[in-house]
Amino acid sequence: MFMGEYSHTIDTKGRLIVPSKFREQLGNEFVVTKGLDGCLFVYPNEEWKNIEEKFRNIPLTTKDARKFSRFFFAGAASCEVDKQGRILLPQVLREFADLSKDVVLVGVLSRIEIWSKERWQDTNSYEDMDEVAEHMAELGLSI
Repeated sequence: MFMGEYSHTIDTKGRLIVPSKFREQLGNEFVVTKGLDGCLFVYPNEEWKNIEEKFRNIPLTTKDARKFSRFFFAGAASCEVDKQGRILLPQVLREFADLSKDVVLVGVLSRIEIWSKERWQDTNSYEDMDEVAEHMAELGLSI
């Protein structure tokens, strides 16, 4: 399980240091793809295989399934960690998530999210968390 929030920077070549706590769970190679809400999703290879299997079972006759599959898989890239603990994020993914310098990496259960610092602060103000918690309770999640 991934958890925690880490601030880092992307260098001019598009390289990003992956926090050591995340690297321990991810291994040396993993998948980065376009995520929801304007961030990137990072998955360990084992979790990525589970996701692939789920998508294989969705009928191609469903328009939304085809559209989401294209979005999710066309943007995916396998990333390898170098000796300094960095990965090279492809330009298309950096542009999608508006990543230029300051970024935030967030552990979210089975995945990591990579956000531009500005977008993270704008999207996650938590001012409406009481209302969100009520909706989560409707889904059967109460804490």
